[in-house]
Amino acid sequence: MIGRACPHIEKQSNDKNPPSGSSSINLDAKLRKRADDGNPVRVGIIGAGKFGSMFLSQAGHHPGYHVLGIADLSIDRTKASLRRVGWTDDQFAAKDAASAYREGTTWLTQDADALIAADGLEVIIDATGSPAAGIRFALKAIEHGRHIIMVNVEADVLAGPLLAKRAEAAGLVYSMAYGDQPALISEMVDWARAIGLPVTCAGKGTKYLPIYHHVTPDDVWHHYGLTPEQAQAGGMNPQIFNSFLDGTKSAIEMAAVSNACDLVPQDCGLQFPACGVDDLPRLLCPRDSGGILERKGTVEVVSSLERDTRPVFRDLRWGVYVTFEAPSDYVARCFKEYGLLTDPSGQYSTMFKPYHLIGLELGISVASAALRGEATGTSRAWSGDAVATAKRDLKPGEMLDGEGGYTVYGKLMPAHSSKARNALPIGLAHHLKIKRPVGVDQTLTWDDVEFDAKDPAIAFRKEMEETFGK
Repeated sequence: MIGRACPHIEKQSNDKNPPSGSSSINLDAKLRKRADDGNPVRVGIIGAGKFGSMFLSQAGHHPGYHVLGIADLSIDRTKASLRRVGWTDDQFAAKDAASAYREGTTWLTQDADALIAADGLEVIIDATGSPAAGIRFALKAIEHGRHIIMVNVEADVLAGPLLAKRAEAAGLVYSMAYGDQPALISEMVDWARAIGLPVTCAGKGTKYLPIYHHVTPDDVWHHYGLTPEQAQAGGMNPQIFNSFLDGTKSAIEMAAVSNACDLVPQDCGLQFPACGVDDLPRLLCPRDSGGILERKGTVEVVSSLERDTRPVFRDLRWGVYVTFEAPSDYVARCFKEYGLLTDPSGQYSTMFKPYHLIGLELGISVASAALRGEATGTSRAWSGDAVATAKRDLKPGEMLDGEGGYTVYGKLMPAHSSKARNALPIGLAHHLKIKRPVGVDQTLTWDDVEFDAKDPAIAFRKEMEETFGK
């Protein structure tokens, strides 16, 4: 059933391939039990870009996964991605989903709806990056009884709480993507709370300077140390990469963490302090304790660059963290006894993970949803929002071009403030026409743009706001 879909698997001795006893809670053991039963977890993925390709590179190394199908607008691009990560042509030669199921191979299609509806599919991964498409595919997956792994953080921040509610009502899992930073942060928050440590702040690292908010795709590459020619040769999309640089992705990901962990963003949004790992508990605690936070129970992104562009010592550019508070003097003493980093008072400490492996780790979400019925982070409330903010003065008649483009960047805002200000979410700032002047760094509102209230994505977002914004 799985041999050709998982070409790298060879029979291993028991010291490398432990028995899969039914009493085990280990995901690897449970996956191997499914493989031994001839019933691997059948998964479909929409979008064969970088994140999807990284997952596909790993899925072939474990017999417990069968990639039933891959949907992408370009079959040629999908084939190129598969070959790049080590797949052979016979592995994706299935003519349809039924033959892929029988043969243990993979079906390539441009029809995402057909993939979602395919018999035998358990889990669907949305790795498209399109907020509107993400909402539509998630609703289609719920209709067909598929667990949903939402790599598409843009869609999750736009309407994740309502999608998660719909999935839960249908007995399905709606999950963040393990390997991406929001899911890893959610895991750390859950760890702290599960052992009785109040969470003060959670977040990630990035490369940040204030000037980045106004960078456009035309001048993005030199900030990455690349020439346009080098970027083109690597197949890199300037607008996507710019969304990471200009602060949009940070705003989106911290909104996702806020919604999954019930952490309310600061009124100022994100401050992006220059901070190395040794200073996390000192800086990321409340102001009245010597830190920079407006309140406890919030999110923040730390920069790997000082404001004068010097590199931060022991930066956390690729990692995630959680800071927490000792609930008693005894626990604070334990922090000291076991060598934890703390602020000067000894009351605040931190845990951090220096790296994340994005799609290489995505199998954890797939297995957790299919085998445990659990999400690796899910939107539970509407606590944070990522709103469209002008990169420059915008004039009536201009068209917005979304994340990482020439017109707007995303800024984190508490959800209650977003609703009160009638703010335009960054996930819907695509192909909307400006109808009145908007100044640079000003938050755009629905009153600033022309829009169709009957558009499915807009209507679903409005429903989400009414459901969770009370």
